[in-house]
Formats: sequence, structure tokens, C-alpha cells
Amino acid sequence: MISICSGWEFTEQWSEAFLRGEGTGMPVRLPHNVRQLPLHYSSPADYEMVCGYRRMLRIPEEAAGKRVFLQFDGAAHIARVYCRGQLCCEHRCGYTAFRTEITELVRPGEEVPIAVELDCTENGQIPPFGFVIDYLTYGGLYREAWLDLRGQEYIEDLFVFTPETDLLEARLTLSRPGMRCRISVWDGERCLAKGETEEKLRIHVPGVTAWSPSNPKRYRCRAELLDGQETVLDVQETLFGFRTVEFKPEGFFLNGEPAYLRGLNRHQCFPFIGYAAPESLQREDARILKEELSCTAVRTSHYPQSRYFIDECDRLGLLVFTEIPGWQHIGGEAWKDQAVENVREMVCQYRNHPSIVLWGVRINESQDDDAFYLRTNELCHRLDPSRPSSGVRYLRKSSLLEDVYAFNDFSHTGQNPGVLPKSKVSTHPEKALLVSEHNGHMFPTKSYDPWAKRQEQALRHARVQNDARADGQHAGCFGWCMFDYATHKDFGSGDKICYHGVLDAFRNPKLAAALYASQGDETPVLEVGSPMEIGDYPGGNLGEMYVFTNADEVELYKNDCFVKSFRTQGWKGLPHGPVKIDDTIGCLLETREGFPKAKAAQVKDLLLTLGKHGSPSLPPLEMLKGLAVLKRWGLKPGDIASLYGKYVGNWGGEATVWRFDGKKDGKVVVSQTRCPGNTLHLEAKASSLMLREGERYDMAAVRIRVLDENEGLACYAQLPLRLRTEGAIALAGPETLCAEGGSTGCYVRTTGESGEGRLWIESDQTEPVLLRFTVEGGGALA
Repeated sequence: MISICSGWEFTEQWSEAFLRGEGTGMPVRLPHNVRQLPLHYSSPADYEMVCGYRRMLRIPEEAAGKRVFLQFDGAAHIARVYCRGQLCCEHRCGYTAFRTEITELVRPGEEVPIAVELDCTENGQIPPFGFVIDYLTYGGLYREAWLDLRGQEYIEDLFVFTPETDLLEARLTLSRPGMRCRISVWDGERCLAKGETEEKLRIHVPGVTAWSPSNPKRYRCRAELLDGQETVLDVQETLFGFRTVEFKPEGFFLNGEPAYLRGLNRHQCFPFIGYAAPESLQREDARILKEELSCTAVRTSHYPQSRYFIDECDRLGLLVFTEIPGWQHIGGEAWKDQAVENVREMVCQYRNHPSIVLWGVRINESQDDDAFYLRTNELCHRLDPSRPSSGVRYLRKSSLLEDVYAFNDFSHTGQNPGVLPKSKVSTHPEKALLVSEHNGHMFPTKSYDPWAKRQEQALRHARVQNDARADGQHAGCFGWCMFDYATHKDFGSGDKICYHGVLDAFRNPKLAAALYASQGDETPVLEVGSPMEIGDYPGGNLGEMYVFTNADEVELYKNDCFVKSFRTQGWKGLPHGPVKIDDTIGCLLETREGFPKAKAAQVKDLLLTLGKHGSPSLPPLEMLKGLAVLKRWGLKPGDIASLYGKYVGNWGGEATVWRFDGKKDGKVVVSQTRCPGNTLHLEAKASSLMLREGERYDMAAVRIRVLDENEGLACYAQLPLRLRTEGAIALAGPETLCAEGGSTGCYVRTTGESGEGRLWIESDQTEPVLLRFTVEGGGALA
């Protein structure tokens, strides 16, 4: 296909005059959001409009004798496509691709006007609209557009699936049924197997490698449409993986082996640019989920997402639960018909992706409607017999027409079990159960919230994930959600942000991200839940805190003196549970004060008890125990007060330097130091410093954090930042930002030129940071 993402004009107000080519529109490139949006206090009014796009399109000479199609990968939300002023098609879903044929309206070598009238309003005639909705839906031609040239007879669709891990079935849809096709399976340039068919074909391919999260091996299926003289009329290729999926009452099985789904929910939005993110940023989100957050799965809430995101999930081995657009509301019969059509488009457009293991064919959190959902399930299974269906609900024991009961389990409130038992949720013990959402709105957490709240968010994710895995009744558990996102006034905080993410909106990690990251073993992880600064605690008493790590043990040091070693305890469902740090005295009374072991143990217990209760509130029994300790060891109250200030309150001397060493197999693999910082500096990490310019623009996400000299996050730094670009890049967003909880971010994009691009990030309180980007290609817009 030929990209047609450049050379568009845009108007915020569609008109017949714009369709006729009158006036001048704003030059834009795709993907495009109708307006740049603020980070806070954004509103549907910022993007709700009936707008227009147009461009002159040159039809290549090679189109002679061929059929010509336009394809749009995402147009939010009702699109009417025109060629030469004639309406070619209307598409009524903002989350799936569509195409229209323009063969009869064009001639090779000429330029023709094409235009798109786009209704970006939250039109209640189509899903997901009709009532309140807990996310912004944005507007624009926010994915790519293409020109596709095909033969007079062509392959409309090639569907490939694998009933067994060495058996491929290919199903074809042809423009003229009954024609022959040659099917071949390739590993790189090596043909593994081939055969011929008119409609469908099964091929055994022995010796292939099964696709899995640890080895996401993909193969290529090639379909060639033949005429009677063996001439190839059309070719279709698709990547696929040999793999089987099955949900049983006891869990999820991939290639016949149990594989637990531990993941997060993802929206497809970004600060400032809404949905309009190019291929590179879509792939980056999949990388963050897999490599930084150690997720094994993701749910594309609440709609199908970019094919580049899904393709990267295929490439990386990240399992996907994807679903039709919707949020609680079910409309009338025409609305339901459109939802059924959305099932068709979702399944047909994404069914060759091996990462997708579950279809969501129910409107998210909707009420039961058996007649409606019988239609969506039947169509889903008819279009794809290789995958099970599900549908997300918050209802217990609701009508289950799907293969898997997906339940939003928000029952955990901090002190109770993480999840409900299966018997309390579903009346179908013979079918699998998974948690499709948890936490989220039950405990919104900002990056700049007090440390105890940020730690509690992480612990709540830990408890739910742990209990869902440990009870043996859940196939998987998806936390809500990957990152903070903008929403309607009916939801979220006062600034219309849902602070539900384990990352902030720019994909900077909150503490809860460390819970997920620490479940992997590829990279050593260690994050301390507490800042360890006495000013954050009543009376300076540090009390208990947690370390989120994949190390075997954590050694605590105070001013370089060993305190104690800690290991995780009681987390049966997590590969690596949080490590509780409940003793900041450890052996120091022996090593620093010279106390004998028995004396040190009793005095330490007294000091920790005083820290927990405070001396005025000491329970009578503990008071008696304390007096016994003083008497036995000949200590005076003043002695205990002095030791308390030194080892518990940490008051009156120089700031303490705490070090946490994570050890694996007896060796330190990761370390973190906590101490009040004196100087700050900026850390800026770009998703890529190498950008590609062409017919489509490229972008990089830049995550910015304020750190102290120990490389710890300065979580109270709300610093204003200035951004400036030069060369072959430009900002996609404002020139000034404010770090929130020590974190923020920005986006840069290519401008049509090649060469070096420079981004300066400046603050009055830190040294500036310069990022240098290399832009390859360019000149396409000259």
C-alpha cells in the first residue's frame, strides 16, 4: 500500500465550499488530532466538531488496469469519504479501519480531489456514545491513510490460524469465488510448505517453533491468486505464529501449557496529541508494558487499538485481550447493529495476530442483553473459530454467553482479600474467570501524593495480583491501568484526569509500576516505598515501609553500617512479593553500642514499640515490659530517650544516609540510596534519538524527571521547565511545562527535513539538558 499521510488540508468547520476546493485549509499530516489539548482541564468541547480534510491525490501510472482503493486506519468517529465531490462511503466507527473503492472515479497519471467529512462529536447513534463515558474520545484522522492498488481479481482477505502448533489453516475471501490460490509458508526466505485451494487449506508444517511470550517466533503465509495459465494475479502476505490458546476452568493455556495473564489495561491516548500518535509511539507503549513493567498481557480498553501496537505485541510476545468500543451504555436497535458490525471489523482486521488470545464482544460494563450478545458471540465464533470470546462486566453472576467470565473486581479496599472467590462472581464453574480491572478508581494516586499513599497504591496492586494468582481460580488479572488519562467532567479528579495509572500520562513510573516491573527477572529492580526522610513522618519515626524488588534479599545499611537483611514473606501468588522493612535498628545496638545480644534484642523491641505507639500512648502491658527491660539492664529513662532519638526518631544530628542493597545469589545486583538531596538535576530519556522522516512523520516521546544526587526521584519538585527545539524537529505540545511529583514529559516530531534536531530542556534550578536527534530521510514535503 502507498502512504497518503502528507499533503492534507484541514478545517474545523466542514462545508460544501470546502468540499468544492474553495478557500484555504490548514496544512496537516496524518496522524492528526483536531486540536492540541491541554494536559489538565481538557474537555470534549475541545474536539467535538464536524471538521474536514482534503487533498489532491495523484493516481500512479501503475494503476492502469487495476482497482483503486482508499483506506483509513482510524477516523474519529463518523467519516464520509468523497472523491471528485462524490460520496464514496460512510464509516460509523472511530476505532476500526475501513476502505472504499474509487476505481471508476480516477484515471492513472491524474490528480483527483479527495475529502473526508468527519463528525468528531460524541454522537449517541453509534458506540461507544449515548450516555456518560469515562475517557475522552478525541477527534481527527488519527491513524494513517493509504492508497491501495489491486488487480481486477484479487484476494480480499487471507485468514490464517493454527488449530495445532504444527498445523496451519488458511481461509480465503476472493473477489471472484472459485479461483485457485497457492498457499505457502515461509521462514525468512525458506519455503517450509505449500499447497493450492479455492477457499481453505490445511497444511502440516513439522519442526516449526511455537509462538510464545518467551520466544515470539513468527512465520509468513503467502497467498497467490492464479489464473488458468498459472499467472499470479494478486498476492497477499501475513505474519502469523504457530500457537494454540485455550481457557479452562483452572486457567489459561498457551500451546497446551498453563500461562497466567498478568497485565494492565491501556488506553491509546497521549498528552497534547490525543489519539494521534504515529507508529513509533504505538510500538513504544508495547515495549514499556513488556520490558519495563514485565507484563505478560494487556487489555486494549475499551476499543481496538493501533495495528502497530498489536504488531509490536506480536513481535515482543505480549498477550492481548481486545474488545469492541463501548462503555456501559447499550443503545437502540440501529446502535446494536453498529456494535455487531464493529465485532465483524475488529475480528476480521486483527485475527491474524498471534498475540490476541481473547475477543471482547460485550459492551464494557453493560447490563445483560442476551438477544444482543447472542449475535455478537455467534458472529465472533463464525469469523474466528480459533479464539474464545469474553465480555467485561462489573455484575456478579450475570448471564454468560461468552467462553470466559471477565469481571471487574473492585472489591479490595486495603484490608480485605484482594479478589472475590469464583463462587461469589460466576455461576459457571465450568468456565474460566479472569479479573479484567482492579484498583483504579478505588484508590486514585497522583505522582505528587504523599509517599504513604503512593506506597499503598502499589501494595493494593500487589494484593490483588497475588490473591488472584494464588487462589487457583483465575486465568489472569489486569490492573487498571497503565497510565493516567484525561476524562469527562463526570469522572476523574477536579482537573478531569483519572489518576488511576501505575505510570503518569507521560509514561513516567509511579511506585506501583515497580510492583509490576519487579515480577520480571531480566533486569534487576529495587524501589523503596519510603523517602526515608524524617520530615515525612509524625515524630520522625520511620516505622514500616516496603521495598519492591526481584532480588532474593534486601540488605539495609544506615550510614554504611549494616542493619539487617530482609526477604519477602507471605506472597504466594507473586514471583517476587514486596519486601517489608519493619526494623531500622537491626544489629546496630550490638555493633554500635556494644550491647550483648540479649540486651540488644530487648532494648530494640522496646524502642520499636515506643516508635509504634509513642510513649504517652504505650499500652499498659507494654509499659510493664519496658520497665522490666530498664530494671534488668540498669537503664534510666534518659538512656532510652537518647537511644530513641538516635535509632528511631533520627532527630538532632546530620541527615541519615540509608542504603538498600538487593542481592541475588549472594551478590549485590541493584542498590538504592535514600538521603535528603542538596542538588537537583534533570533526566531526559527519549523513546528514540533516531527518527525517520518520509511520507509519514515520526515522533519521539521524552520522559523527564527531576532527580537528586543519589539518582532518586525528587518527588516534591514542581519545577517549571522551558523547552526549545532547533533543526529538523519541532515540539508537539507547549513550550513550557511543570514537573509534577518530579516528573513530566514532551513530544518532538519531524518536520519534513533530515539532519540533526536539538531539544533543550531548561529550568532555573538545574543545569539544562540537551538531546540530539538524528532525522533520516526528509525532503518529502519539499
